[in-house]
Amino acid sequence: MKAFIVLENGMVFEGENFGASGTSVGEVVFNTGMAGYEETLTDPSYYGQIITQTYPLIGNYGVNGEDAESGRVWAFGYIVRQVCDEPSNFRSKGTVDAFLKEQGVIGVQGVDTRRLTRILRESGVMNGALTTEYASADEALADEALMARIKGY
Repeated sequence: MKAFIVLENGMVFEGENFGASGTSVGEVVFNTGMAGYEETLTDPSYYGQIITQTYPLIGNYGVNGEDAESGRVWAFGYIVRQVCDEPSNFRSKGTVDAFLKEQGVIGVQGVDTRRLTRILRESGVMNGALTTEYASADEALADEALMARIKGY
């Protein structure tokens, strides 16, 4: 399913949905960690934020619950270049996709996360939305209520 990242400056990135579907608004930030995605997602300091991972493959060792920083995902969304559907680790109890679905958190993959990170690094973090509820980027940008939610966050 198509998913869009809509930034408050009007830029839109198109990708593919994983995890939950719907619309989530938050502050778009980036994380440069090569590992520790389960810890990042469950870290309460990421409350209200949509996390962009700069490392290109996320999920290769799965999730296990033992590495969690808390009992839930605090991030409002997750952006990756590619999510691994078949983790390979003896400790793995599931995939990032299943974990985000269980937690009701939207994920978007297939995005040039390094380009998005450069934009955030140069402009500073900004509000944005992850959404699966629009057929096109133009439709999402034209939704005045969505843009007001993003700018007002």
